[in-house]
Amino acid sequence: MDLLFGAYGGASDDEGGGGGGEDKELPAPASKRPRSEVYTPQQKPSPPVTLRHHRFPTGTTEAPLSAGRYVSKRERAILAASPRVSDPSPPSPPTVITSPVVGTISDSDLSSDILASLKCQKNIHARNKKVPDRLSVALHGHTKAVNSVQWSQSHGHLLASAGMDHTVHVWNVWRRNQQKACVFKFHNAAVKDVRWSPQGLSLLSCGYDGSSRLVDVEKGIETQLFKEDQIVKVIKFHPGDSNLFLSGGSKGFLRLWDIRVGMVIREYLRGLGPILDIEFSADGKHFISSSDTSKSRVTENSIIVWDVSRQVPLSNQVYTEAYTCPCIRYHPSDACFVAQSNGNYIAIFSARAPFKLDRYQRYENHGVWGFPIKCNFSLDGQELASGSSDGCIYFYSHRSSELVRKIKAFEQACIDVAFHPVMPNVIASCSWTGEVCVFE
Repeated sequence: MDLLFGAYGGASDDEGGGGGGEDKELPAPASKRPRSEVYTPQQKPSPPVTLRHHRFPTGTTEAPLSAGRYVSKRERAILAASPRVSDPSPPSPPTVITSPVVGTISDSDLSSDILASLKCQKNIHARNKKVPDRLSVALHGHTKAVNSVQWSQSHGHLLASAGMDHTVHVWNVWRRNQQKACVFKFHNAAVKDVRWSPQGLSLLSCGYDGSSRLVDVEKGIETQLFKEDQIVKVIKFHPGDSNLFLSGGSKGFLRLWDIRVGMVIREYLRGLGPILDIEFSADGKHFISSSDTSKSRVTENSIIVWDVSRQVPLSNQVYTEAYTCPCIRYHPSDACFVAQSNGNYIAIFSARAPFKLDRYQRYENHGVWGFPIKCNFSLDGQELASGSSDGCIYFYSHRSSELVRKIKAFEQACIDVAFHPVMPNVIASCSWTGEVCVFE
């Protein structure tokens, strides 16, 4: 009994100070511990616990206890039972995730005539320019719809494609054996857009996982991740600074990112609907945004011309018709731009304020019908090519807006078209069923 009384006779904030039985003269309580001393149980000595770094299963860190605060028996028991952790070391570098390299991105296996064509200057090709009319290469690998295709500016034999199957493919288009060079699976949801970096063999892609990802194509590794609070639907590099890119997403946010610091440096706020497309002017001073205004009953914000540096709209009453525009493209040399309309036509606008719609001319033989159909100008700007809901590619004369040629590309909708950056008689296209084809 004396032992029990000695062990439990002391007062605490959890138990009463008095005990039953006869009144006895209790020994004087022990002097208080110094304020900086850490309590150590007498029965089983254990190594001290570093409270400031104690980690819980959720990954949060407990706030440090203030020095000198009285610790009750119950708290001491909990702390004694807690796992001991050492001081955290500096954070380790992120795990490098790689994607399989299926083939090669080298041009060493290309035929001599293709190599010669890729090395020719653009003005030499222009003399023998013809509108593409026959299938050159069919590329198979995507299992769902392909949303975007783009040629590499620096390596003209490489083509990138982004698909709803969560992948980005890089194609060595004219290689004799294995044309599928790389398959990148860094996104965990559908990939909406893909862009080659002007600096070389790097790809920027975005998608439904709310991120934009920069990939080193040669090494097959993801080098940077740009996370957002929205589905990222479209990305574009700044034409004057390859370290900057613009993103637009499902919540209407437009953000200018700096790759060097991995942060947003400008935001363009207007309370817009989902962003459908964005396009920089050639000098990089302006950009155009197209957004879905179908739920707001206000069509004046569907196409907006923005000042990049001042972050203000120059005009928001460019297009007031009750149709969304899934694609915007500047002409390479003339002061105009076009907008693909869900009204089954392509509208023409002046690129000078007040950015008036040309009400007397439009391109209207193809179909859109709710698909994200895109269009693109040829290198010299003389032709405008457009995909179509009927699976064809339509070629229009820019000056007259007349239909020049129509070729059947796919059985279902042709989503995107991209002229080759060197060879003007070559165009790539992709379909709603996952096919990628090159015509010349």
